[in-house]
Order: sequence, then structure tokens, then C-alpha cells
Amino acid sequence: MTAVTTATDAPVVAGGETRASPWPVFWVASIAVFLVSLDTTMLFAAFRAVRAGFPGTSAADMSWLLNAYTVVYAAMLIPAGGLADTHGRKKIFLLGVTLFLAASAACGLAGTVGWLIAARVAQAVGAALLTPASLSIVLDAFPQNKRAVAVSLWGAVGGLAAAIGPSVGSFVVDAVGWPWAFYLNLPLGALSLWRGAALLKEAKKPEARRRVDGVGMALLMLGVGALALSIVQSESPHWSRTELIAAAVTGAIALAGFVAWARVATAPLVDLRLFKHRTYTFVNLATLAFGTAFSMMFFAFFFYMTEVWHYTLPQAGLAITPGPLLVIPFAVMSGRLAARLGHRPFLVGGGLIYAAAGLWFMLVPGPEAAYLTHWLPGLAMSGIGVGLVLPSLSAAAVNRLPADQYAVGSAVNQATRQIGSVMGVAVTVLLLGHAGLTHASFVPLYACHVGLALLTALLCLPVNTRPVAAKN
Repeated sequence: MTAVTTATDAPVVAGGETRASPWPVFWVASIAVFLVSLDTTMLFAAFRAVRAGFPGTSAADMSWLLNAYTVVYAAMLIPAGGLADTHGRKKIFLLGVTLFLAASAACGLAGTVGWLIAARVAQAVGAALLTPASLSIVLDAFPQNKRAVAVSLWGAVGGLAAAIGPSVGSFVVDAVGWPWAFYLNLPLGALSLWRGAALLKEAKKPEARRRVDGVGMALLMLGVGALALSIVQSESPHWSRTELIAAAVTGAIALAGFVAWARVATAPLVDLRLFKHRTYTFVNLATLAFGTAFSMMFFAFFFYMTEVWHYTLPQAGLAITPGPLLVIPFAVMSGRLAARLGHRPFLVGGGLIYAAAGLWFMLVPGPEAAYLTHWLPGLAMSGIGVGLVLPSLSAAAVNRLPADQYAVGSAVNQATRQIGSVMGVAVTVLLLGHAGLTHASFVPLYACHVGLALLTALLCLPVNTRPVAAKN
């Protein structure tokens, strides 16, 4: 187990022990996560501009600009959580930020598609290293009674960044060119690196240091990577059905091997006892469902704006902004109340609101643009739903975990969301990746959206994070 504290001049008292103010640590960690989340979705807006910068490159080849990042990021998250718990959260966090920044600069400077994709892979590794370490740093910095608020705000920062990524990307690329979609990471990332090196302190107990589970790491990366590959390439003309089935089977076998290995290994990468906790298991199932629905909604929005209403990409980017603006206030509100009431009311209620947003989009908008009356109400409902659910899932997942499993526990939850995101993209491309889209083309997708949102609410009914002291 590691402990991360700060040395600031704003002490507080908790449990008879003087603690430094945790907020400087929170902002150091959140800046880095903001950049990772922003970068994850910003490239969808910049995709056309990047492709135009490499004439003669096919869309299938350029798709690896997105797919390579997603696959590697999803596959690396859980091993990265184990590395943070084993080798120190500060060390892994700073390593991840450094690698992410260096890879961002390399992306902007890349002269060929191959180098650009390679830099994106390195960027994904850096992002995976810093993400679970960041959350565990935040958890350790706050006392138990403040963690619900802190983690909800941490999740809101990431959710907001992911939601505004396409709008930011569309304006940046349109104004100064596609390399700045990557260069944008450098100033804020350097600030996080500088302040993190100065503020974060790490104290380790010798007996807490564990061996790295190389076998488990390899099996997990192979399993998640192969399954993600089979999903993101499901519509590619360059992959045969036999090859895709072989990739999926390989992934399934590797994941089965990972579970079998974790049962017998003396120091497994993921302690399967995590899933004996009823709340943890149901939260991760809900995260998979909600991550899929969130991704479907996200991409369907841009398909509808540009293909049906014929908005330009910057116009579509601006049109999405009101939804994300609602994420943070509702996340902060739910985080404060969850400290007393638990997360279940907000997870279930947010899931139902998110389902209502999908139903609105399925039934109300038509072929003629009517943004204020036909789209904005649904966008507001979706922003409220995301603000209630997304950060609450992250907070509820780690609420009952012991401190030495914060990083790996949160990494499992974040990886589950990424896998859901890949599935959502695949379904969206399958249903909408053709010419001549009309409103009717979106009905099956929004029906899936509604079903997944309702499933999220149903899976969250058994979640129990209500503080013991608050029970009657």
C-alpha cells in the first residue's frame, strides 16, 4: 500500500490527525485526466483534417489513428493500475504524464501515417498509466467522508473533457491545423508534471511491495486487445469474417486464461475477491452498459447534425456544448448528496433520465433543423443523466475497496467503460455508416440507447454505498 500526501500550508483536521489540504493534489491529478479524456474524443472531430494532411491515405489505414489508441488504452488500464499499486502512484503518474506529453509532441510532428499511429500508441500507454494512478492519488488525499465529493468531481472533469472534445477539436483544427489537436496537451500537461513532482509525496511500506504479475498482464492485454480489435474492425473490408472470429476467440480464450491464472497465482494482477463485493460487480456491469450507450449517443449526434441537418463540423461542435455544461454541476451535487445518501439514487435516477433523452431523440427530431425545440431539450436531459451517472459509477466502484486496491479497482472500472465505448462505436458505425441517412436510420440506434440506459438503472438497484452511520 502506498500513501500520497501533500505539503501545503492549509492544514485540516480529520480524525484527530492534521492533514494538508487535498485540493492542490486534486487539481494536479485532474489536469492530467482532463487532457487524456479530451484527447480521447477530440480526434473524432479532427479525423478528416488529419487524413487530408496525408494525401493518398485510405480511410481504413487512417482509422488506426483512433482504433490503435482505443485498443491499447483499454488493454493497458488494468495492468497500469497494478503497476501503480506495486511501484508507487506518484512514480507511475509522473511517468504516464511524461510519456503522454512526449507522444503528443511526436503526434504533431509526425511526417507519415505510420509514425503518427506509433505515437498514438505511445500516447495511449501514457494515458493508461496516469489514469488509475490519478484516481488513487485523489482517494488517498481526501478523508473518507470527503471522497464521494472528490471522486464525483474527478469523474465530472473527465466526463466534461470527453464530451467537449469534439467541439474543441473542430474549432482548433479549423483555426490552426490538425497538429494543434496534439500540441494543445503540452502547456497544461507540463503544468501537471511540474506541480505533481513538487507536491506529491510517496511513502511506501516494504512489505507492501509486490511482484508484477507478468503472466496476468500479458493475458489481460492479449484478451482485451484481441476482443477490441475484433469489434473495431468488424466493418473493415481488409479483415475477413474468419480473421475477426479468430481474433474474438483468441481474446475470449486469453481472458478465460487470465481468470484461471488469477485463481492460482500467489500475487495476481487483479484480486478476484474484488468481484465478491456485490456492489463492485454490479457497478462494473452497469459501467459496461452505460459506456456503450454514451458512445452511441455521442457519435449519433454528429452523424445527425452533419448528415441529416447538414451542419458544418464547427456548427455541430458548438451545438453539443450545452449538454456537457450540465455535467459538472450535477456531478458535484450528486457527489455531495452521495456522501449522505449513497450513490444508488443518482445512478438509478440518472439512468432513467438518460433513457428519456434517448426516447426524445428517437421520437422528436425530424428532417428539418429545429435545434432549440427539437434537440436542445434532449441534449439537456442527456447532460443531466451523464452528470448523475458517469462520475457516480467511478465513485461507487471504489467506495468499499481497501486503499491498496484503489488503483487496480478503479482501472478495472475505467477499462470496462472503454470496452463499452468500443462496442458503442462499432454498433454506431454498423447502423449509420452508410450514405443517405434519414431520421428513420437512427431509430434502431436510439432504441438500443434507451434499452442500455434502462439496463444501467436496473443493474444499479443492488448498489449499496450508503454510509453506515447514516443507516437507521
